[in-house]
Amino acid sequence: MKFDKINYIERKNGELKTEKPPGEVFLKFLYYNPLGKLPLNLVVRKKFLTDYYGKKMSELVSKNKIKPFVQENNIDMNESKKKIEEFTSFNDFFIRELKADARKIDINKNSFVSPADGKILVFDNLKDTTKFFLKGDEFTLEEFLMDEEDAKKFIGGTFLVIRLAPVDYHRFHFPADGYISKSKLIDGYYYSVSPYAIKKNFRVYCENKREVSILKTEDFGDVVLSEVGATMVGGIKQTYKADTFVKKGDEKGYFFFGGSSCVLLFQKNKIKFDIDILENSKKGIETKVYMGEKIGEPK
Repeated sequence: MKFDKINYIERKNGELKTEKPPGEVFLKFLYYNPLGKLPLNLVVRKKFLTDYYGKKMSELVSKNKIKPFVQENNIDMNESKKKIEEFTSFNDFFIRELKADARKIDINKNSFVSPADGKILVFDNLKDTTKFFLKGDEFTLEEFLMDEEDAKKFIGGTFLVIRLAPVDYHRFHFPADGYISKSKLIDGYYYSVSPYAIKKNFRVYCENKREVSILKTEDFGDVVLSEVGATMVGGIKQTYKADTFVKKGDEKGYFFFGGSSCVLLFQKNKIKFDIDILENSKKGIETKVYMGEKIGEPK
């Protein structure tokens, strides 16, 4: 079977690049080979495998994996507060903090910024029902949020996904000023969020473990901020204080080891996304963005 390449646009220079995700051959087997369904459903999506691998990445010996990983993926360690030899484990490196000047936060009042480093897709087609369809998969707002009343607020709105690969900076931040609610944990599975997996089953965003909070903003209305776990993501840690006013760029939390996603929901006619992100999304091509850079403005 021929597989589509995972292409994306590097927004900084407009270059079309191809991503080669870790475990690519295994992912293809799990999601495209009928024989892969058994290990996928019996083992890979289960919590114990992710817990086991997360613990391994927190052991002292795992720090030996850091330098080869940095070299293989050309990670700029000049951005990191710690040097390679200062990390106590691979997970310690994975949740590394960056220097204050490593990411420039767009401070313009009318700018909505990316909450994380990653590859972004925008789906501006939440129809006038509580359901919308992507590649034939039914996605229900009520099912995603596990709250009927909250789901009603976002009918006709916009859905945004920022996919974080293992090589990315894995802390996430607030994309605008506002009052933030408590984060609600919704338990679930640990399917991969790789494009290979998403193309086969977009519903992983309804099925995976996730956390959901609501940011009440002056210019963008209520915005759902959801962090979605995935295969080998050892956990989601919220570091903010609930029911407080937060500033754009403030840290919200971080993911432990693995790929993962930030999902945002917007109310109807509240945000206008930058044209390049919209055009790329219409073509099914992700755009690489960095935490703090503008991705939209009030509509």
